[in-house]
Amino acid sequence: MWLGKFLNIEDDIEELSSLIKEELLNSLQKSKLTPLEFTIIETIFNSQKLSGYDLIKNLNRNFAGTWEAQSGTVYPILRKLEKDGFLKAEKVKSPIGPIRKVYSLTEAGEELLKYKVNKNYYEQLKFIENFLVELSSIFIHSFPDQEKSQKIKEIQDALNETFKNVMKNIPPTLDFKIKCNKCGSEIGREVSYCPSCGASLFQESYNE
Repeated sequence: MWLGKFLNIEDDIEELSSLIKEELLNSLQKSKLTPLEFTIIETIFNSQKLSGYDLIKNLNRNFAGTWEAQSGTVYPILRKLEKDGFLKAEKVKSPIGPIRKVYSLTEAGEELLKYKVNKNYYEQLKFIENFLVELSSIFIHSFPDQEKSQKIKEIQDALNETFKNVMKNIPPTLDFKIKCNKCGSEIGREVSYCPSCGASLFQESYNE
């Protein structure tokens, strides 16, 4: 949802340096991020730890068919963000397969993400509002005049349902945790493999 080809984070790094240890942010090796790079950082933050496989699943759920994340696109970005100091990776042995690499944010990456979102949250919210109005208007005008009143009502109902879901899902996003039955680690959101021990969570999810 972030506009522009690149997100300039140079000013954010400079402003943030005055608030926390400057040497922490010196580990970041780039001053601009693409919207997809920033979205990947956000997604990993909200999940605490993610393998590349689970990241792709999360991205495709969030994009809801408007764009499809694929391994050939996502994995090179993960390697680049790790190299540039935004992510860190650890290898976890899976009991049913090869060693898996799971990603989490570095301290610098997390501080920068929270600062950037905090500074721009309400502007992004206003952008979403304007975008929905423009999109709805185009959608309504794509129908014959005799159907427009009905379509306006359908859109109003759909938006009401969407906002109800947003309001309902914000607290679970912050509080929801599941536990790995093998190692007991708390996991922030639904994933397929425990990022701590690599155990498959398919069976646990099925039983619940």
